[in-house]
This record gives sequence, C-alpha cells and structure tokens, in this order.
Amino acid sequence: MTQARPRDRARTRHSIIEAVGRLLARQGFKGVGVNAVAREAGVDKVLIYRYFGGIPQLLKAYAEEGGFWPTQAELLGSGSDTETNLDLARRALLGLLRWLRQHPLTLEIMRWELLERNELTRALARHREEFATRLMRTFRPQPDIDLAALGAVLAAGGTYLLLRARTSDVYNGIHLDSEQEWDRLELALDSLISAALA
Repeated sequence: MTQARPRDRARTRHSIIEAVGRLLARQGFKGVGVNAVAREAGVDKVLIYRYFGGIPQLLKAYAEEGGFWPTQAELLGSGSDTETNLDLARRALLGLLRWLRQHPLTLEIMRWELLERNELTRALARHREEFATRLMRTFRPQPDIDLAALGAVLAAGGTYLLLRARTSDVYNGIHLDSEQEWDRLELALDSLISAALA
C-alpha cells in the first residue's frame, strides 16, 4: 500500500474542510455527517477518520482553518505597542463588520447557529470565544470601562444588522442593501466607540 504524498494529503484535507463549509451553508448543521462530507468532497469517508478522527475534530479544523472566522492579523494588522484602546477597538470592531460583510458563508452559518444547538454549533462558538479572549488580551486594562461588555454589545449590533440584511432590506429606515447606508452605519459605530473610549 502506498502512502499519500504530503501535497496530496494536504489537498485532500483542505477539500474535506471546504466541503464542510458548503454543506453548512446549504443544509445547516443537520447536513454535516461523515457520509455527506465524504460525498461533497469526493473522497472515501475513511479519510475523514484518518485525517480528523471524526466529525467533532473536523468541525474544529473547519473553525480554525476553513476561513470561518477572521484572524487577529486580519482585523488588527500590524499595530504598534503605543496604540490606545480606542485605536484597537476601532480597528477590531470596524474590521469585524467589514470582514463579515465579505464572508456570506460565515453569516449563513451564524444564522444556522441561532436555530440549532448541538456539538457542531458548540465547536464553532468555542472557536469564536477563544478568538475573542485572545483579542481582548491586546487591550490595556481600563478599570472604569468594561471593555468585554462594550465589545460584545457593539459587535452584536453589527452582526445582527448583517444577519437581518440577509432577510430584509430595511431596518429602522436604514437600507441594508446600500453601500452608502453601510458607510453611515460604520460612522455610527465609530462614533459609539469614540464616545465610550475617547
């Protein structure tokens, strides 16, 4: 029996991870099973067990490697040690809003997460929470402000509007299908961040 070459193994592994994303977007979490993923990726299901160990580990790999969530570098870039919390918050929150707007698959998966709670949704939620914890470590302690709560409220507001835009064109008179209106929402978010942290 011949061993798969490292490049073939990496390509197959990547193909399986991408198949998970497509299934999640089309069918939600109930559509993600070993047989369905194998069919979608065009591989034998034995490879899923060989490369990942099973569906829970595959979901963890999808969360970490499948482009499901931005990296800290994607949101913050290469900042300096002298940045203020205000600068970091602006980059993180506005960056997240912009990143999510460019990743409809992530939004579709997040929509499914609101409808279902299972082992798979918990794996993706854990990944986001670990990301948020690492991101919060980049901020300097600010005893007079609960930075985690502030970030949660502001990020949740933007996320909700993005999810709402998938089913409705207007929210509170803001046209969610307009670039100019999203510019307006970004300005409002920036104003809130400035008011809280300036």
